[in-house]
Amino acid sequence: MVDSTRTTEELKTKASQTVGAAQAEVEKRAEGAKSSLADEIAGIASALKNASNEFGSDSMQAKTFQQIADGLSGTSDSLRGKSFGEMLNNLNSFARNNPAAFLGGAAALGFVASRFAVASQKNDAQSTTPTQASTPAPASTVTPAAPASPAVSSTTGTTMSGSKL
Repeated sequence: MVDSTRTTEELKTKASQTVGAAQAEVEKRAEGAKSSLADEIAGIASALKNASNEFGSDSMQAKTFQQIADGLSGTSDSLRGKSFGEMLNNLNSFARNNPAAFLGGAAALGFVASRFAVASQKNDAQSTTPTQASTPAPASTVTPAAPASPAVSSTTGTTMSGSKL
């Protein structure tokens, strides 16, 4: 009986260690992805700031681009300043407090992801199909054309050949 209790405890310990290692690996990868996402967002913000400089400082486009760039910079900084666990907790609390907005956002994100997947699939299919220049055209059968009806003048009621209708 002592051996089975000890074996059970060893299995529990081993399972706990495996789960802990898996969680650490997931967190490590999530942090890497979070950092990459923050860098991408910062790059987009920088590009928008540069684009806003192309317009006059008083133009509506420049102000709009600058506002979007500032918002993206803040998002990037926020991503860098929070752990992955904190972000999940914030997302959970947002979903509980605003279920309609959360579901709407999830649906919109799903729509965007599906459109991206379809577009990627089309691009992959186009890049793997041979060009028409390298593919011989399929043989086609020629069907005789139907006889053309004579053209009738609306003013005289005669055909082009001069016969009366």
